[in-house]
Amino acid sequence: MRRSILFLTAGLLACSPRAASAEPAQDGVADLGSYAARVEMHPFESLTLTDRPFLAGTSEGAKPVTVAGLLRIAKPGSERLPTVILMHGSGGLGGNIEFWQRALAARGISTFAIDGFTGRGLTSVNTDQSLLARTNLILDIYRALGVLAQHPRVDPSRIAVMGFSRGGQAALYASLKRFDAAWNRSGVTPALYLPVYPDCAIRFRDDTALVDRPIRMFGGSGDDYNPAATCAAYAERLKAAGADVGLTVYPGAQHVFDNPNGPAHPVVAKGAQTVRACAIREAEGGALVEGPNATPFTYTAPCVQHDPHIGSDAAARAATLSSVSDALEAAFRRP
Repeated sequence: MRRSILFLTAGLLACSPRAASAEPAQDGVADLGSYAARVEMHPFESLTLTDRPFLAGTSEGAKPVTVAGLLRIAKPGSERLPTVILMHGSGGLGGNIEFWQRALAARGISTFAIDGFTGRGLTSVNTDQSLLARTNLILDIYRALGVLAQHPRVDPSRIAVMGFSRGGQAALYASLKRFDAAWNRSGVTPALYLPVYPDCAIRFRDDTALVDRPIRMFGGSGDDYNPAATCAAYAERLKAAGADVGLTVYPGAQHVFDNPNGPAHPVVAKGAQTVRACAIREAEGGALVEGPNATPFTYTAPCVQHDPHIGSDAAARAATLSSVSDALEAAFRRP
């Protein structure tokens, strides 16, 4: 049975006219209006499994796990609101998630930030990506859709999925028809997918067959963690297949450019693993292989590199917020 736990009720905020109508300030975040009218913590059931059974559409060997999501309801009252699912990256919930929670609340949009790590006993996988198969976060997104579909303050026709880095990869590939058909039991198809500096290094089977919804990707030309060029190549394949996809690349922007708490100048993410030099694809039976010899992929493969850079970029962050706001407005108007 799904459990819901009240985390915080901001009664004074709910009574403040400014809370619902404040104009966004610097970085698009309002002083007071960016705080939620109500915050709820929702534990929900998911699975921990390896990539192979996920890709094969089976839960063989999977272990049940309880993860959680933080629902920040943007406005007081009883209205069903648009809501954006936020899926974190390899470092877990951090400053960029809080930025988007507040920035979207200032625009009257609720957020549901998934914590895919704590319930699995993890805090970070930056330096050991093998600790959790990447497809787990896709499954968490689908399970979160099931939570939101039943919530009286969420409009199920106006849900978007936004993710960052590893979570951006999950947000991107949650749009695949094949995965949606195999794992999404919510009855909800998101109105929009928003991957931010995602990892596009894996070529999945049938990865140009998407659900009929737009995708808007964002990356930086200075990103040597998840290079934007890899996503550009994938975006071109998607466009050729007729998908509604866009990719915006900000000159010089680094990985995690949207995090206000990130370093002002690029620094090395010491020990972090990157697959920027890998050519990973899905083979028969859901196996992931790499390179021309189709070698089974692991994070000990020679193509896996270390010590990419990260850095904050206020201009790229503000531009992304503007573009995301426009994309959400357009998607939530869809019939």
